[in-house]
Amino acid sequence: MKWDQLLSLKRFGDKHKRLRTEQDDTRLGFDVDYDRIVFSSPFRLLQDKTQVIPLSKTDFVHTRLTHSLEVSVVARSLGRIAGKKILVKHPYLKEVLGYQPNDFGSITASAALAHDIGNPPFGHSGEKAIGHFFSNGPGQVLKNQLTEAQWHDLTHFEGNANGLRILSRHGQEKGGLRLSYATLGAFIKYPKTSLPIKPTSHVADKKFGVFQTEKDFFEELASELGLGENQRNPNSFARHPLAYLVEAADDICYTLIDFEDGINLGWIPEEYALEYLVKLVAGQIDTQKYTGLQFLEERVAYLRAISINTLIQEAVRIFMENEAAILNGTFEQSLLDKSIFKAQMNDIISLSIRKIYQSREVLEKELGGFKIINDLLAVFVQSTVNQMEDKLNHYDKIVLKNLPEKLSQYSGSPFYNRLLDVCGYISMLTDSQAILLQKKINGQIEVG
Repeated sequence: MKWDQLLSLKRFGDKHKRLRTEQDDTRLGFDVDYDRIVFSSPFRLLQDKTQVIPLSKTDFVHTRLTHSLEVSVVARSLGRIAGKKILVKHPYLKEVLGYQPNDFGSITASAALAHDIGNPPFGHSGEKAIGHFFSNGPGQVLKNQLTEAQWHDLTHFEGNANGLRILSRHGQEKGGLRLSYATLGAFIKYPKTSLPIKPTSHVADKKFGVFQTEKDFFEELASELGLGENQRNPNSFARHPLAYLVEAADDICYTLIDFEDGINLGWIPEEYALEYLVKLVAGQIDTQKYTGLQFLEERVAYLRAISINTLIQEAVRIFMENEAAILNGTFEQSLLDKSIFKAQMNDIISLSIRKIYQSREVLEKELGGFKIINDLLAVFVQSTVNQMEDKLNHYDKIVLKNLPEKLSQYSGSPFYNRLLDVCGYISMLTDSQAILLQKKINGQIEVG
């Protein structure tokens, strides 16, 4: 892979090449990506979607929106610092092509801002609920009407692939997002389709990031960026190098900030919390400043800030030391898996799993969310099937009118696309919208 291709400013539908030297420095093309995501409706809906703790009434607990904003801030720092070093190592990028460190920062910040945009309500249990509906629920009967790859997309519904679907679908509509190819490339953590399943040790093969509906566009995107096909796995391409930085930003935030939420909720005792964070930043603490902080929230925030900076510097170090392997597509781990702080991070994650992710409150709310999503799918999928088989009744017509207009125009669309549109519609709902819609479907209508 070559940096001049990887930093492509091309957008869907472009007829002419966009050059960095022709960009307006007051608002670069990659800055436009960030702005477009911020003002998009799919991004705005993240304000009422679960990060870890569903339907929390506590203001300081993170939603997908606040998590995404924080990840984008960390990713911007990672991109700028790495970009400065890349431009020193490859001076032609700056001297001939006009790229600056902020270009790298804007790409990573934009990709990170959108990294959770395809996630359904109720956290990762939402993905599992959609997959379960088709693999073990009423959707099982539809298997014979789909190809193996289409069936696998539905039974293993993946928020990352749904995110690319949202971004690229918006990109192909007049007035849509039309993000730069560089940002889309950095967004795709798993540059492969769901089948064939060829488990490898490469981190990019851990999941899939492309539905069958986006396969052609993805291949065109990969060709433009020069990602190159991977011999290790058919239908797989090399990961865009900046996707490693986006992944590192997410790793840093969910490790430290979910942990911080657990502390502030009182689920993780202070003595444990401070001990674990101090181990991560030992030797970097201003003792006088730290001991002067009166409240737990202040002490935790101070340690968290130092920890984030420490891991940013560490991730950039690993990235630059392995840049050649990353560009060759042979770097198989996430950046922080090679960190000297890996043991300390694993300790924090293990404690978070026990005290937060597997807490009774989280598990009970995930259980409720699982039921809600399956109830909604049962109604909307059945009405969709009835429409396809020309068996629409009055109830089906009412159900389908609830779908957004652009999703209800099914004429001539393959059955798989219809089902994926329904899954996409439900995945776009916020936690509160999903709860309210289920209540209405069950006849619990508020009068007033």
